[in-house]
Amino acid sequence: MRNKSIESDSLRRVLPPAHSANPENGFCFHLPYGIRSLRYAIFYVILSFLGLPAYPSAVFAQNGKTFMWKVESQGPVVYILGSVHFLKKENYPLNAKIENAFEVSDALIVEANIADMNKIDPQFIVGKAIYGENDSLKNHVAPETYEFIKQEATRLGLPMEIVDRQKPWILALTLASLEIMKLGYDPQHGIDQYFLSKAGRVKRVLELEGFAYQVNLLSGLSAEEQEMLLLLTLKDLKNAGEEVDNLVSAWAAGDAQGVEATLMKKLQESPKIHSFYEKFLYLRNREMVSKIEFYLKTNGIYFVVVGAAHLIGEKGIIQMLKAKGYKVQQR
Repeated sequence: MRNKSIESDSLRRVLPPAHSANPENGFCFHLPYGIRSLRYAIFYVILSFLGLPAYPSAVFAQNGKTFMWKVESQGPVVYILGSVHFLKKENYPLNAKIENAFEVSDALIVEANIADMNKIDPQFIVGKAIYGENDSLKNHVAPETYEFIKQEATRLGLPMEIVDRQKPWILALTLASLEIMKLGYDPQHGIDQYFLSKAGRVKRVLELEGFAYQVNLLSGLSAEEQEMLLLLTLKDLKNAGEEVDNLVSAWAAGDAQGVEATLMKKLQESPKIHSFYEKFLYLRNREMVSKIEFYLKTNGIYFVVVGAAHLIGEKGIIQMLKAKGYKVQQR
């Protein structure tokens, strides 16, 4: 068995170093050679690709509706909160309704427990994300895509010797994280990390999916799908700030229809991503609903944190639970 420190060193050589988010440092980065940071990046790229970037305004403490729902089943209760994975310190405190729901809950349920990443073997990431010594990104994408990559990597201060070793799916995560951290957001202040820290040893922490599941999902994309994901990520980078402004009001007000409208607009603009939505949203929604139903059949109160994109629309978790006859109320 290979030493984990050796595999971690492999990640260091092909992924950017952990600099601060200050653009003057050249990398504006703090993502992956730490596997935990890779988890945050996966969260972000899925959100940004689906049209739900982080929300920068300190609106979480307002008294109106939140992006949280209470689901009841003749006794058992599940609170479901739509998550934002990159935030700023000033975005806190959260709305009291959210804090109170967490306090009365017996367990925290997340997509993947990013506070327990020591169980992940670095070799697992290397095998899924990095090309071998005799291969490179240039051999797997169209020439025009590669030129686009070079432009954006240069703009973000990412050396091409690092870019060339990364497979398209992990490069999409790298570039997306560089951009969002350049804007001043920190995964350490994300909703998931916040509640995992609060849970500590006081509450049980359960998973709906797990880190390995999500890595396998991304790395399992076909070559064509990976290049499409990368291209769409590249095209969205420069407009990230504008998209944040368009969505923040809807999210803060608990306006699920407003957020859904943005999601559907992206689908209409890029019909080719229907298959991606099916794999990364709708299929996962169905699987998550099955697991949430399990908890609704047990005694207790549960606090579920999932990406906001999973909660909206006819194929979203909230509508599916309503269709199954559960009492569902937005808080």
